[in-house]
Parts: sequence; C-alpha cells; structure tokens
Amino acid sequence: MTEITRRDAIKLGAAAALTAGASGLAGGPAAQAQTAFALKPEAGASLKVLRWKRFVQGDEDVWTANTKKYSDATGVAVRVDSENWEDVRPKAAVAANVGSGPDIIITTNDDAQKFPNKLLDVSDLADYLGGKYGGWYDVCNRYSKRDGKWIGIPMGCAGNALVYRKSHVQKAGFEEIPKDLAGYLKLCQNLKKNGTPAGFALGHATGDGNCWTHWCLWSHGGKMVNEKNQVVLNSPETIEALEYAKQLYATYIDGTLSWLDPSNNKAFLTGEISLTANGISVYYAAKTSTDPAMKALADDIYHSNFPVGPSGVPTEQNLFFNMIIFKYSKYPNAAKDYLRFMMEKEQYFPWQTASIGYTAHPLAAYSENPFWTQDPKSLPYRDAVKVMRDNGYSGTLGAASAQCMADFLIVDMFAKACTGNVSIKDAAMQAHEQAKRIYKA
Repeated sequence: MTEITRRDAIKLGAAAALTAGASGLAGGPAAQAQTAFALKPEAGASLKVLRWKRFVQGDEDVWTANTKKYSDATGVAVRVDSENWEDVRPKAAVAANVGSGPDIIITTNDDAQKFPNKLLDVSDLADYLGGKYGGWYDVCNRYSKRDGKWIGIPMGCAGNALVYRKSHVQKAGFEEIPKDLAGYLKLCQNLKKNGTPAGFALGHATGDGNCWTHWCLWSHGGKMVNEKNQVVLNSPETIEALEYAKQLYATYIDGTLSWLDPSNNKAFLTGEISLTANGISVYYAAKTSTDPAMKALADDIYHSNFPVGPSGVPTEQNLFFNMIIFKYSKYPNAAKDYLRFMMEKEQYFPWQTASIGYTAHPLAAYSENPFWTQDPKSLPYRDAVKVMRDNGYSGTLGAASAQCMADFLIVDMFAKACTGNVSIKDAAMQAHEQAKRIYKA
C-alpha cells in the first residue's frame, strides 16, 4: 500500500494548485458546458484500487496525494495497492472469475475486453469527462467501449518512443534519428560498429517488447487480422517486417531475448546501450538523480518517434491504461466518483506534470498542459494516445485480441525470426496458425 506524509501531501497539493491555475482548456463553450457529475458516493463507502507499480516516482507521489485529497473531501477511504504489469493482468482475470477483489483495477491494453459483462457500465462518467475536456481520442473508444457502452475509463497510455544518446548518434553519422526505415537500420549498424549498440526487448516485456515489434510489423504493412477479424498474419508484408527486424537484431546488445520492461532502462542508464524504445522513465531517472554523472547523461538523452514505413503514417503501439470497475463492487457510485476526481484537470495536470508525461493523456483538451512545451524533450510523447493503434488492428477488439496480447504472440514471432531458431517463413506461419486457433475459439 502506498503511503505519503501529511507534509508531502500539502506540498504536492500546493504544486497542484499552481499547475492547474496556469492551464487553459480546449473544446469551446459547448464542451465546457457540462461541469457537474451528479453522482454521490454511498454512505460509509470504502474502495480498494489495484494499479501497476510506478516507473517514475512523481507518478506515485501525486497519485497518492490526489487520492488523499479525495478521501479528505468525501470521507471515502481508498486503499491503493501496486503490482508489476505482468501481475495485474492475471489478478484482474481472477477477480472477474470469482466475483471479488479490488473495486477498481487499472488494466493494460484490451484486458477488459476478456470479461466485459463483469464490468460496470461507466458511460455516464465517460460522457461527462469527454464533454467537459474536448472529447476522447479515437483509440479510447476501441479499448474502453463494448457494444456501445463504456466498460472502462481511459487513463491514457505509456508512450513508447525512441530514447537515444545524441552524442553517440552524431558519432554514428546522424544528427537525429532517421525518419525512414533504411536510414534507421544504417544508424543501428553504425552504433554497433562504434561499440555503442542499440537494445530492444524481445522477452515478455508488456510495454517495450510489444511496442517495438508491433510498430515494425505495422510499418511494413503487416497485421494480425483484417477488418473482418480474419487472420492475415502470414503475409508478404509480415515476412518483410521479420527480415528487417532480423537485420536490426544483429545490431543489438546480447541478452535482449530475456529482457522484461525494466531491463532496457538499466542497460541504458549504465551505458551499455545508446538507443532503445521506452517511456520517458529513462530520462526521468537521469534528470531527477542527484548523481552528477546521471545529470550529465540526462543532457545527452533525446527522444524521437519511430520512423514511418511505406504506409506513410505513424504505426505506433503504446501501452494503454484502462480503469475498470467491477460489478461486484459494493460502492459503484464511490468508485465512479473517485475516477472522476482523478481525471479532472485539477488532479490530472499536476499528476501528469510530476511524472513528466509518463502517461500521455486520453482527452484532447489535456494536450494544453503547459509542461509539454517547457521541456521539448517531452514532445515525442505528447500525442501518444492520439496517433497510436490498438493491438487488435485492424479488426475488432475482444477476447481473441486480448489473448493474443497476453500470449505475446507477436513478440514471440519476432524473437523466433530474429534469432533464427526457426526460419522467418516458419515463424510467420506458426504465429498465423496460433492466432487462427485463438480467434476461432
């Protein structure tokens, strides 16, 4: 359970007031008209919340302070517990199956689509927040709605961008990350020659492994399913993506097959790699460190969005966060009101600012948070929710797409192809057949 002192809460609250007061909102008068959510917590309500463990300290600190503010204002006791990303998914599934557990769980990607009938309809809250804050980005409708009803409230996503040492990229012959696939491969090859290699997770890393492999697949025009949910993974485009990835893998540091989400953070901060795909947590750790060497490293850290492939449009897959309330909760009004409070500008802006954008916003008006322009290094993460694709692209999200993600089907396909454990054609065919079995079931 997260704890915070009263003094810390007061200090964070003061910072929150300053940040909120300096912020404007988009959406026009119509969007601003809906300013009340007339749903009061039940008498004697208390809530249990399960979320993922923080990767940046500011996230946890201000989330805890905001929770305390809510409890102080309403009398609703809220307990927040944290687990690793990989552990939240099975605990959410167990809660759905047995009908007991936390009132609220902050899930990843389309986990909620596995058990939509076990979740509270939160359409009233979603309509209120969307109406007040400029509307939800398109991908939110896909992840958080089912049969026209909102089954979750989008928290945002952990934007995944390229994190690199600018001095090492310059030494490799480039001023910035190339915008095309050929140039990007050449950069990685030059970094390897210089002894400052890249490193990208190919283990079961919920965020980092899924993000870069889906980008690579989609950037070449490949995809799991078509618009009719027919599996089309074994395609010439997928083969091209795997061939390209195998060339990239040859430039990576050894050991990436076993990497989980924290692995590349450590490798980057200890100087083992110069380029990876990650949230803004690497930069946050260096920037907020009291170690002079880390401060110097922060000055050399830059971010870039992934190169664009033949499609000509961004093909990013980011780790989406969906806040769900189970129907078994004894206090559904309190649960919805707590999520409303945490998503209001007065709480969301300071929380996002304190974590320097680790969670990119799902509401359009929140792009006006002033911190995005205070440090230009944060900008590649600002539109992460706006431009991202959902992991079921281009079919319909549901139990099948969620199961493919839970099984790391795409990551494993790339891992097999990159290492040569099986041929590229066999890797694509095996993944295709596995996906067919899942979608058929």
